[in-house]
Amino acid sequence: MKIAVVGAAGMVGSRVVTEATSRGHDLVAVFRDKPPTTLPPGATAAEGDANDPGRMNRVFAGTDAIVAATRPAPGHEHTAVTTTTALLTAAATAGTRILVVGGAAPLRIPGRPDRLVIDSPEYVPPEFRAIAAASAAQLDACRAHPADWVYLSPPAVLEPGERTGTYRRGTTTLITGADGASLISAEDLAVAVLDELESPSEDEHFTVGY
Repeated sequence: MKIAVVGAAGMVGSRVVTEATSRGHDLVAVFRDKPPTTLPPGATAAEGDANDPGRMNRVFAGTDAIVAATRPAPGHEHTAVTTTTALLTAAATAGTRILVVGGAAPLRIPGRPDRLVIDSPEYVPPEFRAIAAASAAQLDACRAHPADWVYLSPPAVLEPGERTGTYRRGTTTLITGADGASLISAEDLAVAVLDELESPSEDEHFTVGY
């Protein structure tokens, strides 16, 4: 499978590149700035602006799947919808399915199906409200777009860590452990991304966690 990863320099994107190449897939790792000098075997670098559908359409040509793992810089959260819409448009033009790695904000709280994660100070402290709101709007943008997309909401805590190769999968409700914690390593999130690309489900919106 030939996969394009947008945001390949980021925490999630870099791990998706590693996971995909370890499974023998061909990777196009898309970087906004100058690509790194070394990439895993099986990956090639491409420069591209996620906000330029014309350029991204050329990058996406001939791919079997796209992973959008972009994240706006602090203070620029409002750009998430514009960037995602541009990538959806480029994916639609290329005729390629796109997996958007978003946020936990639009998930429902366990035991409280009437409340979303974004409404819970327990999961979204004030300093993360802006990016949480952006991820909720990002999912709305996907729902309004005709592209072939799937949206992955990580759990409340997503950090670099160990690749265990195991995780639990859900749909629109936050996954928590017995202690109430909601987390996964970026390495295992990448495992879930590749599992979805290799065996697509019918879910438009799904989540994972331990």
